[in-house]
Amino acid sequence: MDKLRLKFSKTGRAVYISHLDLMRTMQRVFSRAGVKLKYSEGFNPHAKISIVLPLSVGTASQCEYMDFALTEDMDLSALPERLNACMPEGIRALEAYEAPCKGAELRWLLLEGVMKGGRDAAFYTAFFARDTIPVTRKAKRGMRTDDIAPAIQAAQFDDMEGGVAAKLILHAQDPTVSPELMMAALGEDAPAYWRFTRLEAFREDMTPFR
Repeated sequence: MDKLRLKFSKTGRAVYISHLDLMRTMQRVFSRAGVKLKYSEGFNPHAKISIVLPLSVGTASQCEYMDFALTEDMDLSALPERLNACMPEGIRALEAYEAPCKGAELRWLLLEGVMKGGRDAAFYTAFFARDTIPVTRKAKRGMRTDDIAPAIQAAQFDDMEGGVAAKLILHAQDPTVSPELMMAALGEDAPAYWRFTRLEAFREDMTPFR
């Protein structure tokens, strides 16, 4: 079975698992569950699995996607429960199905989070409503400055006890804008602490990504 996709969540202590460690973890989970992944051919065969949009360490998500291939047919509706019996704390398989589109079609992410030790909601609302929001970041050929404003579809901020609650819709690929880039754009006005969770993923036309 080729072109399969697993939707899973990554929360709690699991947010500190790196991308490479997550790939190894998933391979072990499939092995322990008795589900045979398909491997590439050649001198150094590797499991045919890939994470659609890898998370930064420390970020939680309710909508992670892993593409994979199996050596034999099986009931995909029963796969999440089978995998969860072998999953480490903080990682849960939510749904398995035949992938209806390419991973590159994931374009927007809905995130929510908290920001502490910075300015109030009114300041952030005004800042991210600007027509241009320049941010300097490291690129392959040195440092470059990009305008991230077109890649922020929505940025809602509300004051809460001890900080600011935020809800964002950001472009995820080509170009990629992350909460980290938004904090970098704030410069000295960036909060001392922030933490965001991915909630939902969408295609370019804002239909749900699957």
